[in-house]
Amino acid sequence: MKKSKGPIILAFAAGFMVCLAEIPATAQTAGARPATVSMPRTADGKPNLNGVWQVLNTAAWDIQDHTRQLGVPPGLGVVEGNEIPYQPAALTKKQENFANRLTADPTEARCFLPGVPRATYMPFPFEIVQTPNSMAIRYEFAHAVRMVPVNGSKHAEGIPPTWMGDSRGRWEGDTLVVDVTNFNDQTWFDHAGNFHSDALHVVERYTMTNPDHVLYEATIEDPKVFARPWKMTMPLYRRVDKNARLLEYECVFYLQEERYKNAPFK
Repeated sequence: MKKSKGPIILAFAAGFMVCLAEIPATAQTAGARPATVSMPRTADGKPNLNGVWQVLNTAAWDIQDHTRQLGVPPGLGVVEGNEIPYQPAALTKKQENFANRLTADPTEARCFLPGVPRATYMPFPFEIVQTPNSMAIRYEFAHAVRMVPVNGSKHAEGIPPTWMGDSRGRWEGDTLVVDVTNFNDQTWFDHAGNFHSDALHVVERYTMTNPDHVLYEATIEDPKVFARPWKMTMPLYRRVDKNARLLEYECVFYLQEERYKNAPFK
């Protein structure tokens, strides 16, 4: 008679649970940094963020949970709690944006700069160049560039609002904190029509969890649009493939070419 495998499976499961219980709680937490991991550091002792980075999510299409659509893969959201606290009038505007997204999205439909934080989770890599006094962040999409002083300087005053805002950084322990203000109201957070006003204030946090991963957090505040601040979180992955670098993506050229092909005078 064939013996039942039930006792064997139960014994294995019990042993596994005992082993799991012995693992420190911090090691069971997603993204936790084991105490034995040695972080790469620059000459001044800061975490070394130099390199090419990229996300592996679908936040560029929709920062909230979403199902599949034509040209859009299904995906899990990056908004904590999966809720964006729109004020009533702003929610109506967001719904209008979604209905007109194929032609109204400033980035996907018009090739304008994606803004912050959307530039980080576009489906294109970006590069960080780090010095003791500043961080330069170059994005493959639309040749966007951000200069982030980390020398204690304050936000510039009296300058026109911009697509990418004005960034000022500081170190809190091993976390790079970037405070971004002075935005215009022309960018969206994603292709689903989530938007902001010119009162947008973003605080980004870059925390290395191991040599090739960064936990990225962006806290969003905009009293004209949202009832309270809210936050996105996601991992960033260092591109470790040989000769990793930014390539050319000429969004405006491709857009003009497409419009020419569909022009009525042809």
